[in-house]
Amino acid sequence: MGMNLWNQLISHLPNPHFLQSYEWGQVKEKYGWEPIYLAWDSQGKMKQEIGLSTFPFYPSAAALVLKRPVLRKGFAARLSILYAPKGPLLDWANEPLRNRVLNDLQNLAKKEGAIFLKIDPDVVLGTGVPSSAEDLIDHGGQAVRTVLKRRGWRDSSDQIQFKNTVLIDLNASEEELLACMKQKTRYNIRLAQKKGVNVRIGTPDDFDLLYKMYAETSVRDGFVTRDEIYYKTVWQLFMSNAPSSASSPQSSITLPLGVSLRAKSPYAEPLIAEVDNEPVAALFVFYFAGRAYYVYGMSRNSHREKMPTYLLQWEAMKRAKAMGCTVYDLWGAPDVFEESDSMWGVYRFKEGLGGKVVRTLGAWDFAPNPLWYKLYSETIPRVLNVMRLRGKAKTKQSIGGA
Repeated sequence: MGMNLWNQLISHLPNPHFLQSYEWGQVKEKYGWEPIYLAWDSQGKMKQEIGLSTFPFYPSAAALVLKRPVLRKGFAARLSILYAPKGPLLDWANEPLRNRVLNDLQNLAKKEGAIFLKIDPDVVLGTGVPSSAEDLIDHGGQAVRTVLKRRGWRDSSDQIQFKNTVLIDLNASEEELLACMKQKTRYNIRLAQKKGVNVRIGTPDDFDLLYKMYAETSVRDGFVTRDEIYYKTVWQLFMSNAPSSASSPQSSITLPLGVSLRAKSPYAEPLIAEVDNEPVAALFVFYFAGRAYYVYGMSRNSHREKMPTYLLQWEAMKRAKAMGCTVYDLWGAPDVFEESDSMWGVYRFKEGLGGKVVRTLGAWDFAPNPLWYKLYSETIPRVLNVMRLRGKAKTKQSIGGA
């Protein structure tokens, strides 16, 4: 299926996400996953397409499902795992459609010999920090969770994406956006501007620099990264979709208002903060279907007192707004809103930017064979822990660390 066709089809559905895009399927295909494109017509009939063919209709629902064999040889070669990142896409309040989509996905899991099928759609359970004055329960999302439980789906112990995030409404004016921020955040943005921090749009020539900075950040902050080729594959593929109206790296960082990426392919760009032409921090913003996402953030230890990360976020918000986006997704918030949560510090930073906490359903698994699922769920975490320790040591080694 042509990328533009698939992306246009899903961009008209509720909560379209760049992880459901054609390009994301292509990235994962390079790493051993087979992308399966599913769409449901207006009568709720599912069509399955693998590869380059077309859907001759606008779907009422859709899902990019990634398939991976568990082992290449022996009996287990028939077993697979399936994952629809941030999908399926549909109006979850439409009960007949929801039932058809879930029935078809459960049948697909059985047909493909899946140990499990994982979904993590953006179904909202509530907004605001739990038990705070802003806490608001979404009864529609709570009903979906009840339906999944009744159907035998399990709240997954392996959450791939963040369950919760922080969203900034870009419909507000720049003055209103600043007013919504915490006073300290506004102060730090102004401080960065006064101390000579400049922000520019990166190019593929910056990939080596960006990866090195990202690897340094991962070692300092203790999160796990993939290999360099993976990030360069993602960055290159999404950056190659640059809209013709986007500013060149040498020009102003803003775009004419009204430029919309609603039905176009997802696009990514790095923003790099510099002090005296020395890169000190950077982030990648992904744009798709009226929403911008802060996906990768990185910084160096030098010039941290000049608060470059604050100015970067402010420039990213203005850039996303100029691109026609109405929401800026800060990509992640704690599972538990307490200081003991590993994401608490990052959350406090995001909270200062004036966003709203949104809590979603998270990942749920459908397991046709409970025995295989139990075996897989108990074995894989142990294997992953060993791999993560090795990966961390390798990252340190690659950037010259101990």
